[in-house]
Amino acid sequence: MNTVKAPAKTAKKTTSSSSPPIDDIRDAVTKLKRERIISTALELFNQNGLTNTTLDAVAEQMNVTKPFIYTHFKSKNELLSEICSRGIRASLDVLDRVVASKDSPTVKLRVLAHDFMMAVIENQSHIAIYTREEKHLSPESSKAIQKMRREFDRKFCALLEQGVKDGEFQVDDVKLTSLSIGGLISWSYVWYRPDGRLSKNETADHVAELVMAMVKAKR
Repeated sequence: MNTVKAPAKTAKKTTSSSSPPIDDIRDAVTKLKRERIISTALELFNQNGLTNTTLDAVAEQMNVTKPFIYTHFKSKNELLSEICSRGIRASLDVLDRVVASKDSPTVKLRVLAHDFMMAVIENQSHIAIYTREEKHLSPESSKAIQKMRREFDRKFCALLEQGVKDGEFQVDDVKLTSLSIGGLISWSYVWYRPDGRLSKNETADHVAELVMAMVKAKR
């Protein structure tokens, strides 16, 4: 009696539903590579200055080839632009998040002052590079950063004006007060030290108290 063998079953390739899509993995790897370039360039710019740091030096420090850097940044100026924009972008992200909340102006301002201070501390080196090397930015990069700064000032003034309108703040000159608070916090990149007397969170808490006092916020 002849028997017919059943066709061998082909094993099905299964993809775990918990595994991230390939595109997401590639994006994550690309982001890590960019961050590594930025981190290395930031260190060298701080140590040697922009003009004394070449992309060859960045590549050598990373133990990669120069074309590897060109894959992610077209030029040293583009790399500088990314570094310089990080401080203001982080601060603007904080402001947008706070303004979008449904809290009172008093709560918003306290959270903003604290988190704005944290953003400055966490981007201390980026802000230092921006202050020192701003003159080397391309006109387009400089214009983009200035646009973000104006947007921050406008939204911050609007928050203070709302607090005054609601009777929570006592401010005679909103524009001058907003600039003063912005200067107080932004300038902290000069004096804050990670190994100082206060932790960054404690520092942010104290600065937030100063800001609330400046607007005579009602408790």
